[in-house]
Amino acid sequence: MPAEPFWKTKKLHEMTPSEWESLCDGCAKCCLVKLEDEGSGDLYFTSLHCKLLEGHTCQCRDYPNRKKYVPVCVKLTPEIVSTVDWLPQSCAYRLVHEGKDLHPWHHLISGDREAVHREGFSCRGKTRTEEGVDDEDAFDYVIDWFHGPPKPRHLRRRK
Repeated sequence: MPAEPFWKTKKLHEMTPSEWESLCDGCAKCCLVKLEDEGSGDLYFTSLHCKLLEGHTCQCRDYPNRKKYVPVCVKLTPEIVSTVDWLPQSCAYRLVHEGKDLHPWHHLISGDREAVHREGFSCRGKTRTEEGVDDEDAFDYVIDWFHGPPKPRHLRRRK
């Protein structure tokens, strides 16, 4: 009988650095610009991504040095995962923290790093860089698909 996978037997803080990094599903949703309403505290997710994110691959252009170029970049740690409320419901870090299993499309289960994109849970092809967008225009990019794949749009043709 095979041993249980590490994400089922270890808490986030018990993982090795390579286990921790392998848990990332590559969706890039944590790289999206988030806006907070100063009055209500409501959080809005946008289709604008960090200037270092390569939109087609959903990979950071300079992951090891990202904080140098984007000081507000949040480096996920077990402590951060346990305190933030903005990780998508599909996020592997969030799922493991909540004692849940990974989704069937997660690469550690499926063996396929492209599955997250095919299943629609990543940002691939759905975002644009934040560069060149004024702060006051960022609300034009608010999205409704952050926690899952985009909802199908049922449009009727006008006659």
